[in-house]
Amino acid sequence: MPPRQRPKLLIVLHQETSSPGRVGHLLLESGFDLDIRRPPLGDPLPQTLEHHAGAVMFGGPMSANDGDEFVRRETDWLAVPLRENRPFLGICLGAQMLVNHLGGKVEGHGDGLVEIGWYGLKATEEGKRLMHWPEMVYQFHREGFSLPAGATLLATAETYPNQAFRYGENAWAIQFHAELTRAMMHRWVVRGAHRFELPGAQQGRDHLGGRLIWDMHLKRWLVEFLHTVFGKPEPTR
Repeated sequence: MPPRQRPKLLIVLHQETSSPGRVGHLLLESGFDLDIRRPPLGDPLPQTLEHHAGAVMFGGPMSANDGDEFVRRETDWLAVPLRENRPFLGICLGAQMLVNHLGGKVEGHGDGLVEIGWYGLKATEEGKRLMHWPEMVYQFHREGFSLPAGATLLATAETYPNQAFRYGENAWAIQFHAELTRAMMHRWVVRGAHRFELPGAQQGRDHLGGRLIWDMHLKRWLVEFLHTVFGKPEPTR
C-alpha cells in the first residue's frame, strides 16, 4: 500500500527573498505541504486547484493596481479558486488583488495616511461569531480596499475601515500581517525604514517594541484563523 501523501497548498509569493513565514510554519506543522510559486519571477500558476487543498496569496511592495503582466495574471487567476470553491486566503496585496477581481476598488487614504506599524483592530459581529480577534495587528501598507459586493466584513479599523472579509464559502482576505517571524520583522524595519516618514507611520522601534506586547495574541489568532480557512488536512493515497 503506497504511503499517504500530505495535501499541498499553493503559496504565491512576490519577491525572490519572500517567505511564507509563520503562516508557512503553521501550515507545515498542521499537515500540509507547500507548493511555492513566484509569478514575478516567471513561475506559472496552475490552471486548476484540483491537486491542491487551497491557496495563499501573500503581499509585496507592488500595488494591485500596477500594470505589470504578473499582477494582471494573478488577478485574473483568482477565478480558479472562486470557480472551484477551493479555500483561498489573500494577505495584503493578495487581498487587494481579490478585491480588484471582485470589482472593488484599491486606493490610498484620502488624507494620504498609511498604516505601517501596530494598529487597533475591531471585529464586526460576524467576525466575533467566527472567533476571537486580536486587539492590535501589524500593518505595512499605503493602500486599502473597498468591501466587494456580496462580501461579509469581519474586522475593521479607524484609518482603513475594511481589514478582513469573507466572500462566499471559501475566499478570505486580510489587510494586516500575521505571518511575520521576528527575523522577518527586523528585515522589514531595516529595508522599509524610508517609509517611516509617511503620514501615520510608526518608527521602527515601535514596530519591534509592539511585537513584544501584541505578537503572542496575533499568533494565537492566526492558528485559529488558518484552521478556520483550511481545516484539518486529510492525507491522500
